[in-house]
Amino acid sequence: MKSLTPQSAVFSSFDERIQKWIWEQGWTELRDAQESAATPILEGEKDIIIAAATASGKTEAAFLPICSNLLKNPTASVLYISPLKALINDQFSRMEKLCQNLDIQVHPWHGDISSSKKKKFLKHPQGVLLITPESTEAIFVNQGHSVQSLFKNLAYIVIDELHSFIGTERGCQLQSLLHRLEFSIKRKIPRIGLSATLGDMSLAAEFLRPGHGNDVVLIVSKSSGQELRLLLKGYLHREPNITSIEVEKESANSAQEDDESVLAIRNSLFKTLRGSNNLVFANSRSNVEKYADLLRRLCEEKKVPNAFWPHHGSLSKELREDAEKAIKDKSQPVSIICTSTLEMGIDIGAVDSIVQIGVPPSVASMRQRLGRSGRRAGTSAVLRVYIEEEEITKNTHPIDALRADLVQTIAMVKLLIAKWYEPPTINGLHLSTLVQQVMSVIAQYGGVTAEQAWKILCHHATFSAVDQAMYTNLLRSMGKHELICQGGDGLLLHGKQGEKIVNHYSFYTAFTTYEEYRLISGSRTLGTLPIDRPISEGSLLIFGGKRWSVIIVDSHKKVIELAAASGGKPPKFFGDTGWVHDFVRREMLAIYTSEEVPKFLNPRAVDLLMEGRETFNRLGLLKQRIIGHGNDAIFFCWAGDKIMNTIAAQLRSRGLKAENEKIAILVSKISEIELEKSLQEIVKEVPVDPLKLASTIQNKAKEKYDLFLTEELLSADYASSKLDPIGAWELLSKTVKEERNQ
Repeated sequence: MKSLTPQSAVFSSFDERIQKWIWEQGWTELRDAQESAATPILEGEKDIIIAAATASGKTEAAFLPICSNLLKNPTASVLYISPLKALINDQFSRMEKLCQNLDIQVHPWHGDISSSKKKKFLKHPQGVLLITPESTEAIFVNQGHSVQSLFKNLAYIVIDELHSFIGTERGCQLQSLLHRLEFSIKRKIPRIGLSATLGDMSLAAEFLRPGHGNDVVLIVSKSSGQELRLLLKGYLHREPNITSIEVEKESANSAQEDDESVLAIRNSLFKTLRGSNNLVFANSRSNVEKYADLLRRLCEEKKVPNAFWPHHGSLSKELREDAEKAIKDKSQPVSIICTSTLEMGIDIGAVDSIVQIGVPPSVASMRQRLGRSGRRAGTSAVLRVYIEEEEITKNTHPIDALRADLVQTIAMVKLLIAKWYEPPTINGLHLSTLVQQVMSVIAQYGGVTAEQAWKILCHHATFSAVDQAMYTNLLRSMGKHELICQGGDGLLLHGKQGEKIVNHYSFYTAFTTYEEYRLISGSRTLGTLPIDRPISEGSLLIFGGKRWSVIIVDSHKKVIELAAASGGKPPKFFGDTGWVHDFVRREMLAIYTSEEVPKFLNPRAVDLLMEGRETFNRLGLLKQRIIGHGNDAIFFCWAGDKIMNTIAAQLRSRGLKAENEKIAILVSKISEIELEKSLQEIVKEVPVDPLKLASTIQNKAKEKYDLFLTEELLSADYASSKLDPIGAWELLSKTVKEERNQ
């Protein structure tokens, strides 16, 4: 068979059956990432990262050469690891189309897959296994003695959406599982990372192969992408004028209906999006419910079919899949109001635009979301951003008057245009996950010595930053909490509490999970709510974009029965906002000091920007970083949250009340001069010992197994990932010098 095109250097190196599949797709050429990735993957020796935009053929870039090699070695297997079950289901459909005529088996494996299908792979472990980290953990725990035989012919490990794992407990768990897998089969397996957004390729490479990041082959698509069209719309949220009678009523109909700015955003979404397919990212599950409800009811008022569907992690699988099917079905245009659940690579087809309500979680996240738009030939990627700012009154705090949400969003959009994204975070001890992995290794082998566990997990392994003294302290702490015990032969075994934890399905997740109520209406499950968000019988709520009355709360079965109602309000959910990077805050400062007005702002957004700049100039922030306000002092660092949290902790360690308030540190009951003196005293010292500083911080236990760590271990873990003493000291030194020169 002749080569695909005269320019294709690798087409002829594929197996003829792969060449035939390519021809059948009607492809006239391979994309640049597919060309570049083919040879190193076919060689099957090196680790590789393929970074390219969404829908740019990353999956094919990996699996065309992988399948070509599998055809030469039918007994070999491939491990494809995904962060989402839904993405596995989606990729299973795509992989089946590729493999159905190649006699290569494709096995999906997660919590919703039947045991009979899983047994099929266990009996004949060959082909492509699509799996999550949690299900991989379950194999180690439940099939520990079979791990070596199951994966003895493993040829590749493919990690999809690589960026979503970096810097997280889940990512650390994944690293540990991969290392343990290679430890079991006693050889290195080529790792292939796929990602659409990577801020620093070298750090991503180090995550993929810890200690050997320089050896990872980096393939970055040179495709410039399509034209970007964007609009940032500003809205003013005025204080509601509520009479005492209305306050007493405080009823089913939530206050959002009296909120002029929310209704204005709703009307704009309705007018702009109806008739096309769009993704609307609303930042939180509560906001998803709020806007899905408002838009659905507006459709009813206008007597038109509902074109707005909710999608978030607390909705049932069925409701999420209904929304996904609706947007794939081109017979009726649909817009999905969603959280980050649709940020990653689930194939929902091309969408016309991306909408962001509120400040984006990060520049990288915004880029990931934008990759969903403009995928049709000849079309542009479209991004619409909606930002609310509070009305300025005589009681408005100076920090709030700076219009920080708007300016931060402008800064992030400008960095997006400049193709800058947050670099991945690879530091951190991840001691919570080490606790889990110690128990998992014991389950895998039926018992191990402390030295064996050290070699598997720490010595030149995932937790290499944990020295032997810290490791010993961790084991002692686990023993004290009865997670582990030591047998007469020296083997570490599960203790009383450890047995309970490991034998529960929740053990497989390294991140914190919350006990939840199941929401039902009739025989249909709608989703779940966290159990510590109490809802009483007779209360009203919005869920799944519809309004409900709570009929029965069964605390024993943890079930809430609902019936349709005319009123309601969105429930509150757990959720943490992302940490803002130094570059974003520096860009914000540049925006405040500039006279440029970005062309992508609507008139109201321009007015809000001008108000923020006027406040900036009125406060004299161009020449000073410390200002007074009443009995308080405000320190504008123009640094990322890691440095700001470090400085705030240092001030608190000196007996001051200091809090990170988005773009500044607010220090209560202190004058400007006194705050400046405190900062000068900090600068006179060498950069603070992070462990000593962390010991002064309360409520450090955030991760799943932190409750089993000593205060010393918690402080070490917190210091490794949440503090930047050197960066803080350098910033304070510069600030003190500038203040002296004023």
